[in-house]
Formats: sequence, structure tokens, C-alpha cells
Amino acid sequence: MNWSGKKVLVTGAGGFIGSHLTEALVTAGAEVRALVHYNSGGRQGWLDESSLRSDMEIVAGDITDAGSVLHSMRDCEVVFHLAALIAIPYSYIAPASYVQTNVVGTLNVLEAARRWDTQRVIHTSTSEVYGTALQVPIAETHPLQGQSPYSASKIGADKLAESYHRSFNLPVVTVRPFNTFGPRQSARAVLPTIITQCLQISGGRADNTLRLGSLTPTRDLNYVANTASGFMLAAAAPAALGQTMNLGSGQEISIGDLAAQIAQLIGCEINIECDDQRVRPANSEVERLLADNSLARSVLGWEPAVGLEAGLSQTIDWFRGHLAGYRADVYHV
Repeated sequence: MNWSGKKVLVTGAGGFIGSHLTEALVTAGAEVRALVHYNSGGRQGWLDESSLRSDMEIVAGDITDAGSVLHSMRDCEVVFHLAALIAIPYSYIAPASYVQTNVVGTLNVLEAARRWDTQRVIHTSTSEVYGTALQVPIAETHPLQGQSPYSASKIGADKLAESYHRSFNLPVVTVRPFNTFGPRQSARAVLPTIITQCLQISGGRADNTLRLGSLTPTRDLNYVANTASGFMLAAAAPAALGQTMNLGSGQEISIGDLAAQIAQLIGCEINIECDDQRVRPANSEVERLLADNSLARSVLGWEPAVGLEAGLSQTIDWFRGHLAGYRADVYHV
């Protein structure tokens, strides 16, 4: 797609993936409206630190408010819907908020797209909807399993998007990122948890204990620039309409092996300890995730250009310069 002058909206633009996607769209020449969650301090998430923030229109609103969403989507040709509550542990504590944000918020986007006759909506799913893999690699036909309130809310949102395509011919594409990582990721995710603790240890922390949850689950890690490119390709490919496509690397690594690799890249000796408060309930833990990304490759022409080690190195460098903004010794729900 020629993005020059294309009017697009990114919901959740102040977040981890959203901020990277917003910047990529601006760089490609799009006229970007960035929807960030309203707060009384006027903070705009990671866009506060973006060198491109003056090149985009940033609006504050609330994805759960239909009027706010309708207003923000006016005149936009393409909408990238990323706004969501994503922390799995917090979904055990406040499940209703996940339904409101992830399900009702998605409904608001779909209804506004009908009202404005939006050319394309890119809806964001998650590999968590698959639950523990019943067969690998995981193709888009894999059964959906709600193993946490978070994943259940995303299944509901995905099915709403599917239903609006089938019922109203709404031009929706669902992209299903696997475990995206990179600069700006929140401390509640496992990779920033490992990196920040290892950086503290390498910096001279007396205690070299790395505190994590379960070490045996495997994840399919994909660098954030790869994910952002998949979103943009999904907006351009005619054959993508109505489809759901995995954005994953096609490789898996256990949490324990990931910790060891990061420690080696940073150059520190670690002693890994399982912290019970970080362990998910037994029937809620997703034990294995490994993407079949063949559909995205064939339909979108997408491939993960940045590999795991290169992505980890870039991510470690970023966290080294931003360590003061993270509390590595605290478990973040």
C-alpha cells in the first residue's frame, strides 16, 4: 500500500506495540490519528517520548465509550484496533474490566466502522486465545481455549469481529500476534522481568537471584518491528479480508532457556528461583505456544525479518538506557 496521505487511526497508540506501529505508519507517510487513553495528567503513554509525536494527531479518549470511539474514527480510511487490557494476572482480579475494555471496546470500534464506512479495520487478537497447544505448530484452525479471563475476553472480541464481517460485510482482518517483545514493553511481561533483573545483577546487585514464575512453558517470541510490519501488510492485502492470521516466528523457547540466553548476552551469572506469586493457576497456565505462520507468509508476504538474538540485543540495549523507569525487584501484576 502507498501510505502517503492515507488517513489512519491507531487505538491504543500509547502502548507498547501501538506506539511502534504508529511511528512506522508516520514514517511510511500516513496521516496518523493516535488514540490514547484519557488521563488527568495529559500523559500520552510511550508517545510522550516519541521523536515523531509532532507528526501525528494525538487524541485522548476511552475505548469503552461509544461516542469517544465514533468521534476518533471519523474520516479515517484504515483503523488499527490495538486498545486492550492485556495483563493476565490482573484479569484474575478484575475480569469485568477486561470484558468492558476488550469486548465492549471492540464492539464500539466495529459499530463506528459501520457508521463511517471504514475501508478496513485491523483487529488485534493474541496467541493466548489458543491456550495450551493441542497440536503444534499452531495454525489459525486450532481450537480456542479461554484459560484466563483475559484470553476469554479476547476470544469474545475476535468472534465479534468475525461476526461483523459475516453479518455486515465489514472489511475486517484479524491479526494474532504471538509473544511480541522489544523496547517499551511493560514490566508485567516476562522478558522485561528477566532483562531488568539481569541488568541489576550485572550492575553489582549483591543478590544474583532471578525470580520468575514457571520455567518450563514455551513461547514463540517475535520482535516488535516484525509485528508492526505484519499489521501494515494486513491493511494492504486484498486477500486478507475476513481472515485471521498468526504473526509468530515459528520457533519456541522455554522461559528457563530464555533467561539463560539473556543472562549470557548481558554477561551475568544468575541463580533462578521460582517465585510462587508469579505462577499462574495450574489450569490457567499456557504450557506451549508455537506459531504456524504460513498463512501470513502466503497471504501477506510477511516474514519475521528480525530474529530472536538480534531482537534481544536491541531490546537489552534499550532497557539498559531506561532501567531507572522500571522496578525490577517488584512483581508487577
